[in-house]
Amino acid sequence: MPFTPFHMGPGLLIKAVLQGSFSLMVFGWAQIVMDIQPLLVLISGEGHLHGFSHTYIGAGLLGVLAAVSGKYLSELGLVIIGIAKKDNPIKISWAVAASSAMIGTYSHVMLDAIMHSDMQPYYPFSEDNALLGLITVSELHQLCLYT
Repeated sequence: MPFTPFHMGPGLLIKAVLQGSFSLMVFGWAQIVMDIQPLLVLISGEGHLHGFSHTYIGAGLLGVLAAVSGKYLSELGLVIIGIAKKDNPIKISWAVAASSAMIGTYSHVMLDAIMHSDMQPYYPFSEDNALLGLITVSELHQLCLYT
């Protein structure tokens, strides 16, 4: 389910704990970036739904993309929604952007691996998914919602 809001629950908890050392906007952007490939598969009907983007290697690469693009998009977004002023912008440090994006992409793989049987998070080293069924889908949704 591309662009699921459930991934934001853990992000909100992490933001509450890390506060200024974490960007919820970059984290959220990373969730969207992660699900572009599955969205394209759903639209085209071709490809592996949770393919390379939903591996830990793919998540690392997409985390870099999400950090670089998300830093600038988030800074602009803060001005657009009125939290920051154009003449006095809020700057997101590279460290915060990078850690927020990486937490976003890696947690995305972990959460999806628990519920999607087509995932191979350790590919190309292993096609196994040891996280599948770790908890029930209902429990996973509750965990994400409660966080």
